[in-house]
Amino acid sequence: MKAEKKLTEYVCRTQFNEIPRDALKVMQNMLAGVFGTTIAGSGSEGCDALVQYYLDQGGKEDATILIHGGKVPAQNAVMVNSVMARALDFDDAMAPGIHIGASVVPAALGAAELAGGCSGKEFLTALALGTEIAARLNLTEATYDGFDPTGVCSVFAATVAAGRILQLNESEMWNALALAFNRSGGSFQCNIDGSLAVRVIQGWVSQTGMHCAQLAKLGITGPKNFLDGVYGYFHLFGRDVVSSDACVQGLGERFDLQKVIFKKYPSCGLTLGCTDVTLALLEENGLAPDDVDRIEVRVPPYAFKLVGHPFKIGDNPKVNAQFSIQYCVANALLRKCSRLRHFEESAIRDPEIMAFTEKISVTSDPELDARGHTALDLTVFMKSGEEHLKKMNIAPGFPGNPLTQKDHENHFWDCMDFANTPFPKERAEELLKTIDQVEDLKDVQVLIPLLVI
Repeated sequence: MKAEKKLTEYVCRTQFNEIPRDALKVMQNMLAGVFGTTIAGSGSEGCDALVQYYLDQGGKEDATILIHGGKVPAQNAVMVNSVMARALDFDDAMAPGIHIGASVVPAALGAAELAGGCSGKEFLTALALGTEIAARLNLTEATYDGFDPTGVCSVFAATVAAGRILQLNESEMWNALALAFNRSGGSFQCNIDGSLAVRVIQGWVSQTGMHCAQLAKLGITGPKNFLDGVYGYFHLFGRDVVSSDACVQGLGERFDLQKVIFKKYPSCGLTLGCTDVTLALLEENGLAPDDVDRIEVRVPPYAFKLVGHPFKIGDNPKVNAQFSIQYCVANALLRKCSRLRHFEESAIRDPEIMAFTEKISVTSDPELDARGHTALDLTVFMKSGEEHLKKMNIAPGFPGNPLTQKDHENHFWDCMDFANTPFPKERAEELLKTIDQVEDLKDVQVLIPLLVI
């Protein structure tokens, strides 16, 4: 059976009770994380402008722009909501850089409004199936080779989630996914240059998913061989070194969505290990920044390309800092923690931080690839001549080094503390309680009033 057919049947036929409890827990943590980052990111640069732009566009009032309020066509609402969710880069991710939750959650919630309601069980099912398909179609560092994995792959998650809630049949779902394939794209140059396009790509993914589901329901067709065709996904993006076999093997038995990464710190996933190691060295050795002569960090080549370049402040200081090992190490050492407020422009431009980044060098070491995607060696050289070396193979929040439930709670409350428009504590607590009971909801639209200030 073709891979396209297997995937389509799987996402259309799977029921809630066929999804393991631990996979559903991943979805609940994703919900809390995405709603937290949406609240916290709602006032970030570019978000107000996008909100006003789409409100001015008008159109059918299908779905709600979260936090700010107002209804617009569903594809526009999910665009804005996804940009807000990704704005702080504190949302969930997956190696080697795909962000799924910031698109699949807004797409599913927008589809629930468009459909006139959706039960909690069906909502979780749509989230899980969308995330699972994206996880299975996720490629490797080498095959992406500079493409933004979010723009290439998350579009399938958003499409599945929206299509499932809009009750597409198997033929329609096949076409929706095939249409989505034609919208895959995006470049990591946005991240390196520190542009707002990083978060806009996330919005385009959600918008595309909603569009493709709606177009397929109207009978618009896509290329049936969108995965294995001569110019299909595994040729164009997989470069003919990745096959479709792995993406359909063990469907319903193995859940790759459990590879989702939840961030302990508010920066790029490839900086999390450096931050954690720095904080651990501080705790273990009581390092005084004034006594540090220099710091050397070794990372695999892929990480070096994305976050190992010399730290410079460009048009978007937040993105520059989030995607810089030099900044993240200096921040952790000098401030003894890593919080959302540390990635605001005033904190980034702190002269002490800026000066300390000059003491940190990052080098690419191909041998570290054998130890894993997030492997690193960090050495602190003291003025006294002492050296402190700490190695890490798996960064916190990655598979094999999961966050504790307390870490997830800290993530959510850091978002609440950071929110530009104060979010009432009582409402935040009610939101967490509703997420905890989401599978019992008759209609997930009850979440929306909790997410509008």
